[in-house]
Amino acid sequence: MSEPAPPTTEPSLDEIVALCKRRGFIFPSSEIYGGVGSTYDYGHYGVLLKNHVKAEWWRAMLAERDDIVALDSAIIQHPKVWEASGHLAGFTDPMVDCKTCKLRFRADQLEDSQCGRKPSKRPGEGPDCELTEAREFNLMFETSVGPVRDSASVAYLRPETAQGIFINFKNVLQFARKKPPFGIAQIGKSFRNEITTGNFIFRTREFEQMEMEFFVPPAEAERWHRHWMDERMRWYTELGIRPDHLRLREHDTDELSHYSSATSDIEYEFPMGFSELEGIANRGDFDLRQHAEHSGEKLEYFDQQSGERYVPYVIEPAAGVDRAVLAFLVDAYDTEEVEGRRRTVLRLHPQLAPVKVAVLPLVSKEGMPERAREVFDSLRRRIAAEYDEGGSIGKRYRRQDEIGTPWGVTVDGQTMADGTVTLRDRDSLEQVRVDAGELGELLAARLEEPWISPKAG
Repeated sequence: MSEPAPPTTEPSLDEIVALCKRRGFIFPSSEIYGGVGSTYDYGHYGVLLKNHVKAEWWRAMLAERDDIVALDSAIIQHPKVWEASGHLAGFTDPMVDCKTCKLRFRADQLEDSQCGRKPSKRPGEGPDCELTEAREFNLMFETSVGPVRDSASVAYLRPETAQGIFINFKNVLQFARKKPPFGIAQIGKSFRNEITTGNFIFRTREFEQMEMEFFVPPAEAERWHRHWMDERMRWYTELGIRPDHLRLREHDTDELSHYSSATSDIEYEFPMGFSELEGIANRGDFDLRQHAEHSGEKLEYFDQQSGERYVPYVIEPAAGVDRAVLAFLVDAYDTEEVEGRRRTVLRLHPQLAPVKVAVLPLVSKEGMPERAREVFDSLRRRIAAEYDEGGSIGKRYRRQDEIGTPWGVTVDGQTMADGTVTLRDRDSLEQVRVDAGELGELLAARLEEPWISPKAG
């Protein structure tokens, strides 16, 4: 087999979207009804990829540490939660309407927006544009609780998972037997009624967050802030993101949220440029003090050894699951020429790949499908495997390349004679003969090995 040609240029967002639709990763929600703006459904391989991203985050937070516990708080919480957190009063963006095209835009992002009638111009620059005065728009999704809709029934879908952690601080202290520094981690859905969305799953109104609040003695906040910046950068690079496509950007003073004394964003070079992937903030003691004031409950820690009583500071690494999925897809996407044909391949870290190994009979006869089924059944108990016998072997390999499957196993005539199979590597295209009975151990070992993207050069 000839050596693969060098990779092409970085993918466009359109190429990523097309692959996701073609291979069942992600597609528009309610598509048969015309869709809902910036709302997406995850198909089979998208669900597997997303679950693997979340599993790796949990591994980094729980399995590799003994100072973090898990939580799953409710999506609908008491309205006073959002009053205390400042979301009801201050969770707003400036909005303008165009009276001509009826579109709405963020007033502070007009330079990055497109006119509804003439996309080559910005809103307000077209000859027919007529923009309203800017006004504040609250991003909270409002709903009602109970059978009667009135002022007493008003509730909100949570715009972040963090507040569910803060209001459970006292509960966790009582059962977890932890003392600062310790963390509470959560993955869950959040909802923001964004004025403008776009760039595929980068900015949507319904999204999933991976947030951890790390409670520390006030004097140690700066040290732990640096620690978590380093840890979170390491997480992305160990899962295959190319270091030269990541950067850590510190917020300027005028960018900081009202609760933050210091925030840095991990940014990834998406097709639309460097954009936020994850924020690591020093939230100080703002949240615990606010909830203590509004609830009347003491949210503090008492150190029995020193006799000191204090409200912990909080370091918060907050990542978007969907943005992480998009970054891994973009970073993995590659095209090359192999034996005169163009090959599209997702060079995903094996731990993230939706399917780890595909088992393929060379032809659908001569007992090969039955033998391949036996191999597949022996593997699926240990590793995420898929069986595929439809179409030519070349087309099946191409399909597995596009969903990021790192290894392919072919059952052929020689298998029927001596029990060996062909093991194909997604990235190098190397093919070796392996005893079918040794596949499980071999692949399990490979899955645990450190991995660097071939695109890293």
